[in-house]
Amino acid sequence: MKIACWNVNSIKSRREHLMRWMHDAQPDVVMLQELKCVAEDFPALDFTGLGYHAELVGQKTYNGVAILSRIKSKVVHSALPGDDEDLQARYIEVDLPDGWRLINIYVPNGQAVGSDKFAYKMKFYERLRAHIALALATERKVVIGGDFNVAMQDIDVFDAKVCRGEVLFSDPERAALHSIVNLGLVDCYRAMNPGAHEFSWWDYRAGGFERNLGFRIDYLFANAYAAQRLKSATIDKTPRGWEKPSDHTPVVIELN
Repeated sequence: MKIACWNVNSIKSRREHLMRWMHDAQPDVVMLQELKCVAEDFPALDFTGLGYHAELVGQKTYNGVAILSRIKSKVVHSALPGDDEDLQARYIEVDLPDGWRLINIYVPNGQAVGSDKFAYKMKFYERLRAHIALALATERKVVIGGDFNVAMQDIDVFDAKVCRGEVLFSDPERAALHSIVNLGLVDCYRAMNPGAHEFSWWDYRAGGFERNLGFRIDYLFANAYAAQRLKSATIDKTPRGWEKPSDHTPVVIELN
């Protein structure tokens, strides 16, 4: 099974990019973040034509997550539990046949360390850890993907000295994500590429992609039941070089 995650930064703007990439890559599952549309405006029929079922949580202008799969999935959660007043569309969890559970997450950016948005990000991570701990208390094969808006290790940023302490690479954010991984998850890309200095996001500003000033903030994690099936993990930089691209690029894993 081939699973991909990709923050498309507007499905309206990147619909053709996504369809082109899916046609070429032929994934079985795609986890999408930052749709920036309500559910009614999502082009589900386009993906039905490619052979995919869509489950999504939409939101006007901001956020939004979807899971496209060749086999129809069953939604388990359409929001991150723990705060009924949080209406931001950042989380969807589904089951597939044969004991697979897929979780798609779009973690808040945080804007700046010390800001109100940063505080929201840290609270989101607290809720996420509590729920992931419950989700992992199962014999299901669990894959968790998405835009986590944190680079975990020095090797995950273009220059650790420059980035340290800033949003996406501050100690509280890194500790929060590590605390989730330490529940028993495998970082699939790093497991298969232990020394690779590659990234999944480049800022549009200052020629970030052309100068390779990137961050690895998009991940696919697996629990032990799923990770033992891991065959490969890659970051496909090709779409980031297309005209009017997303600032993120797909992360892809293959499992037996």
